[in-house]
Amino acid sequence: MRRQVRHPDLVRKHHERSELEAALRAAVAGDVDFGTTARALMTMDASNYRRVPVGVVAPRDADDVAAVLSVCRARGVPVVARGGGTSIAGQATGTGVVLDLTRHLRSVVSVDREARTAVVQPGLVLDRLRDAVRPYGLTFGPDPSTHSRCTLGGMIGNNACGAHSVAWGTTADNVLSLGVRTYGGEALLLGRDWQGAPAGLRELIDRNLALVRTGYPAGLPRRISGYALDALLPERGGDVARLLCGSEGTLGVVTEATVRLVPLPASPVLAVLGYADESAAADAAAGLLPYRPLTVEGMAADLVRGASGLPRGGAWLFVETDGEAAARELVRAADALAASVVVDAADQRALWRIREDAAGTATRMPGGAEAWPGWEDCAVPPARLGAYLREFRALLAEHGLRGTPYGHFGDGCIHVRIDFDLYSGAGVGRFREFSEAVADLVVAHGGSLSGEHGDGQARAELLPKMYGSELVSLFGQVKDVWDPDGGLNPGMLVRPLPLDEGLRFKALPVLGREVARCVGVAKCRVEGPTSGPGVMCPSYRATGEEQHSTRGRARLLHEMALGEVITDGWRSEEVKGALDLCLSCKGCRSDCPVGVDMASYKAQFLDRHYAGRRRPWSHVTMGRLPEWLRMFGPALNLARLFPSRFAGVAPERDLPRVASRTFISWFGTRLETASDVWLWPDTFTNHLAPRVGKSAVRVLEAAGVRVGLPPGRVCCGLTYVSTGQLDRARATMGRTLDVMEPRLGHPVVVLEPSCAATLRTDLPELLPDDPRARELAASVRTFAEALEEFAPAWEPPRLDHPVAGQTHCHQHAVLGDGPDRRLRERMGLVGELSGGCCGLAGNFGFEPGHYEVSVACAEDQLLPAIRAADDNALILADGFSCRTQIDSLAGRRGRHMAEVLAEAMREQ
Repeated sequence: MRRQVRHPDLVRKHHERSELEAALRAAVAGDVDFGTTARALMTMDASNYRRVPVGVVAPRDADDVAAVLSVCRARGVPVVARGGGTSIAGQATGTGVVLDLTRHLRSVVSVDREARTAVVQPGLVLDRLRDAVRPYGLTFGPDPSTHSRCTLGGMIGNNACGAHSVAWGTTADNVLSLGVRTYGGEALLLGRDWQGAPAGLRELIDRNLALVRTGYPAGLPRRISGYALDALLPERGGDVARLLCGSEGTLGVVTEATVRLVPLPASPVLAVLGYADESAAADAAAGLLPYRPLTVEGMAADLVRGASGLPRGGAWLFVETDGEAAARELVRAADALAASVVVDAADQRALWRIREDAAGTATRMPGGAEAWPGWEDCAVPPARLGAYLREFRALLAEHGLRGTPYGHFGDGCIHVRIDFDLYSGAGVGRFREFSEAVADLVVAHGGSLSGEHGDGQARAELLPKMYGSELVSLFGQVKDVWDPDGGLNPGMLVRPLPLDEGLRFKALPVLGREVARCVGVAKCRVEGPTSGPGVMCPSYRATGEEQHSTRGRARLLHEMALGEVITDGWRSEEVKGALDLCLSCKGCRSDCPVGVDMASYKAQFLDRHYAGRRRPWSHVTMGRLPEWLRMFGPALNLARLFPSRFAGVAPERDLPRVASRTFISWFGTRLETASDVWLWPDTFTNHLAPRVGKSAVRVLEAAGVRVGLPPGRVCCGLTYVSTGQLDRARATMGRTLDVMEPRLGHPVVVLEPSCAATLRTDLPELLPDDPRARELAASVRTFAEALEEFAPAWEPPRLDHPVAGQTHCHQHAVLGDGPDRRLRERMGLVGELSGGCCGLAGNFGFEPGHYEVSVACAEDQLLPAIRAADDNALILADGFSCRTQIDSLAGRRGRHMAEVLAEAMREQ
């Protein structure tokens, strides 16, 4: 008789948790963490579901995995194996012990170039495997959109596919053998010809051959739902490894895998085909398959929302081929309204980013309403896709719902996020009704409830609609052969939890709904070499710790709002510890597909955390820097003579020198004239870098732009916001608006990107009821924007000179750098500026305890770019923090663009 694991409530008792933790610490060499932070970080994946684990273990090797299973089996505690936590159906959450396989089991064990195989560990991120085999001209075929953070183990568990599945198949098609540990303690090596099958499995299948042969839909390239028992048929070679692919960690824990590699395309080319609408694109997709494309991806205008670079149409197919000739042949054969063939690799990447970000961008409707992965992701035979989508859209309308389908049209696989109301009882009821109705629709078209991401909790309850009760019962018997105690990921795939149970939105107060927008796609968890303009998430890239990722912090704030795991609310030390290394770079505001704004959340948390309590000394010194500089000015240079702790500064840092004369003082000696623009005298420019302000005035006036300064004391409030002193920030902003009120609507040029970003975003968000805040925010211009807008005919000096440096993180996230790029091009400045964050980030890099992370952030992109630059290259950095960090760590002088232009004009 099958013995189920104990109810999780039994192991939540303090003494039982303590005994379990002690037993695990004694048994494993890896990391055992039953603390609040570790548990809170693992309550959710990228689905709608939430389950609270007892503890987390990061095993070091296969023996550690076996030891964890042994300890948990002896106590009846369930175990869930977890990779990148990007699963969309809830299967990477658990109430017992979560195995975090990403910390230690993350290696490429070996590569056989001739055999085109690799041996990998389950916690290895897919992109790291692709990096390792790229020098051999090889890659791993399946490539889900989360390829930069999903793991091989997770891909095996979900039988992941990706855009190239029309050419290279699913993960199951590319797995040769698997090393597995069962909950019962067996070490198995799974392969073909029944290799590694547990006792009783072959006999069970032999007794049910007719059911297995007839129970699965035909002509369906993306059938992920249920167990792939047909892989065990004699005519399929009795492939036990293939059975485990897509089993969602319910049969065994993968400790090693031998995977097949495929040759990289010699010359990938992207054909983008425009169609009148989504149905026309879907109808056309199957007809392109005889041309052997590498991808056939589809999306409609309601997902793309104005993206540039696409041919005419209301929906598009992205079709990749190996070679331009093949692409042009396919375009000639396609019945498209318009088409473009994209050969340049950078242009291809820009277009593919639209598709890869869809899992996040689809979570927001055009009007801002939230959409969720509650029905993701079915597959139908490709030839039926157009008809299915038409009926699916009608079903959405019938239930009063909206969604934006997109996905792998060549395989008939559709992803969609739908604007379910998952906060109210009525909304959850509609969620269930729609799920049951769409399952019927999928089955009517001969499809699979899951075409890529697995069944998990979201769809497993509906599997009888697809397979019938007899085959689903056989799934349960197979589970019992592998795991008679029911200890591996219970509630998933077989004997499932109800699809509307354990939703992560239940009982979430209104306060927590903003952080609930993090859907867990984990773009913030990208690791390894990177380049380009992206910023998010510098602290995760520096530490590799989940709690220092945007997702990790959002999860902790979510748990704080719920109050079950984190019980002390705004006083939480766990949340404070996670936010401590947030640089407030605002990178997530733009780079996160759903626009999570951790800098804003951090400011709100610090404001409430320290309400009525003593703040860190650095909040007093650096957080109120505008006040100290205004009161003491150059006298603050005396502080440089004293130990740094008196200024609340890290001992590794030197205090910036205060200028002997402020920019405002210099400007005040000039004749007053009518102005075209107000030049904002931010604290940094005014007191610490007046040369930047002087340069900007000279350049703007040379370009024919008349410059004035606000007639009173103004400040954006940045330092108060970044240290969470929001009452002071609002008061400062209010006084600033009083000064600016008679001049609102007049363009305001802000030289410091962080101040410009504060005025553009934080000002209207902190003073939402003051219309003056929105008007001032709309008036803000960067230096390059001002030149482009108010001096369009002006020709800047031509330098024809190499440059290096960094686009300020706030500029990337909030302001955009298009005008800056165009200005550099007109000046003949050659070279790209790096992305990332400089790591100093205002007060962050000066605060005690942050120096090492600050340097690590600079080492991610900025410092390597400067070292690689010519010795005579101009180092561009518009931000005061960036210039300070460059000077401190690279020994080079960074310049604001205004300085470069002013110097060039003097030399003419």
